[in-house]
Amino acid sequence: MVEGKIAENPDEIRYIVRIVGKDLNGLSPIWHALLGIKGIGQRMAIMMARAFESRTGIGYDAKLGEIPEDKHKVLEDIVMHPGNYGIPSWAFNRGKDIESGKDMHLVMSELDFSLRNDLQRLREIKTYRGMRHTWGLPVRGGKTRTRARKRGVSVGVEKKAAKAAMAPKAGEKAEAKEEKKK
Repeated sequence: MVEGKIAENPDEIRYIVRIVGKDLNGLSPIWHALLGIKGIGQRMAIMMARAFESRTGIGYDAKLGEIPEDKHKVLEDIVMHPGNYGIPSWAFNRGKDIESGKDMHLVMSELDFSLRNDLQRLREIKTYRGMRHTWGLPVRGGKTRTRARKRGVSVGVEKKAAKAAMAPKAGEKAEAKEEKKK
C-alpha cells in the first residue's frame, strides 16, 4: 500500500476539521470521524474512507487532523457524491427518490429537509403512515397501551406499598366513621 504524505510533526495536527459544515474530531481515524456527520453510518463511513484511501493513498485509519488541507476537498467530495467514487447505490440512504427517481446519499440538512418533505407529502395525501405521524402514534405497528406515550402518564401496576400509603390508617378509619354519624 502506498502511503500519502501525512503530518509527522504533532504541531501540524489540526484538532478540529470542518467537512460538509460539521466540525469533526481531528484525532480520530478518518472512518471514525466521518461518523459525526448526520446521515453516515458505520458501513458507509468505512466505504467512504476506503474510497479516500484509494484516491489519495492515505490510509483509511490515519488521523483526520494529519491529512493535508488540500485533501479535505477530496474527502468532502466523496461524502457529497459517493456514487462517483465507486460506492454502490445499495449503500445510499435515499434510493429511488420520489421526485427525481435517482439513488442519492444525503447528509446533514439535506437529509432533514427530505425527511420533512416526505412526511409532509404523506400527510397531504392522507396515507395511514402520514396520519399516524400527525397523531403522534407508532407508525410501524408498535403497541399503544403502554408504549409510545409522548404525553400523559403510563398505565402500570399499582404496588402494595403505594396502596398502603394512600389508604387511611386503622385508627383514622374509626374516627372518620364517627364523624360521619354526627
